[in-house]
Amino acid sequence: MATRSKVEYAAADRALGHTTVSDLASGSDEPMLECQQVSKSFGDVAALSGFSIVLPQGRVLALLGPSGCGKTTALRLIAGFASPDSGSIAIASRPVYDRGTNVLPEKRRVGMVFQEGALFPHLTVEQNIAFGLSRDDRRSDRVTEVVRMTGLEGLTQRMPYELSGGQQQRVALARALAPRPELLLLDEPFSNLDPGLREQVRRDVMAILRDNGITAIFVTHDQEEAMYVGDTIAVMNGGRIEQQGAPEMVFHRPRTKFVAEFIGMVDFLPGSQKAGRIETAIGAAEWHNETRLEGILEFMTRPDCVECFESEEGNGTIVEREFRGAFYLYRIALDCGGTVRSLLSHINEHEVGARVSARVRSGHSLRPFLDGMALEA
Repeated sequence: MATRSKVEYAAADRALGHTTVSDLASGSDEPMLECQQVSKSFGDVAALSGFSIVLPQGRVLALLGPSGCGKTTALRLIAGFASPDSGSIAIASRPVYDRGTNVLPEKRRVGMVFQEGALFPHLTVEQNIAFGLSRDDRRSDRVTEVVRMTGLEGLTQRMPYELSGGQQQRVALARALAPRPELLLLDEPFSNLDPGLREQVRRDVMAILRDNGITAIFVTHDQEEAMYVGDTIAVMNGGRIEQQGAPEMVFHRPRTKFVAEFIGMVDFLPGSQKAGRIETAIGAAEWHNETRLEGILEFMTRPDCVECFESEEGNGTIVEREFRGAFYLYRIALDCGGTVRSLLSHINEHEVGARVSARVRSGHSLRPFLDGMALEA
């Protein structure tokens, strides 16, 4: 496998102050997964382009993006269910795909949990878990160990149809963990569960992964889920990783407008450049670069960054109010054009139609974008 420095893959991120997957490892951590410039096309459609990640042992990477962005294709290539057109893949420093190597899926020591669970309907829970294990004296001990690990005691003789959706997914997880994989891949494993059950099963599964130091890639299109499960997040768009880093970094410092809009609720306001500043209707930011900015200049703001209070001399009007229990989410039409949202405590109750003054909350800041790309000071 061709050797390239991890720094080469992360240089652009670090230059902009973004955290990369490999940054999360300590100096002694060995990478469990290395994908270098992996690409895959189906006919004229580029499903994956230049996919590069370095995932340290014991970490969880959340692959986030819309349907059709290449998330599942990436998992299939890592698992060996399909072969890349170019690039290389190594697991535990062992090449599993490059120009001269293509290790079979069953030899890669990769576990997979699918969206539907994919249990064998004619086998009991115990038989499903034991399915991929060799028939030796320790097989029963390993099944017992994994059953205890996943909290399936008392259910081993049940058939899949006798289990709840959450129990079925735990059986699927136990089956994937039984052969002691070096890497676990989860493809939207909770998407078929109702919201309440989904949250509980997700919490249980992530506790199992973290308590046992299991390295995993978790595919999802739910940004809240990605921020919960991922030690790091890689946001994908059109077959490429658009940004990767710690959840806090990706949320607060998105590199592109696409990432900003996909990772959470966000508004963009037009801005204008003046001496030493870039100004908007709700606040300004210092900008000491004297180069004239040519293009569409906007500011990103999230609802928690904006406060408002009633004022007849204000700069906008409330046009929508959404009750969210402990909070109200207000949409404000600004006099200068455009709208901005503000998330306030439930004690700050304003009527639709009220005149308000909207401004950036103390301690928060506006993030400037030019032609859809974040500007760095």
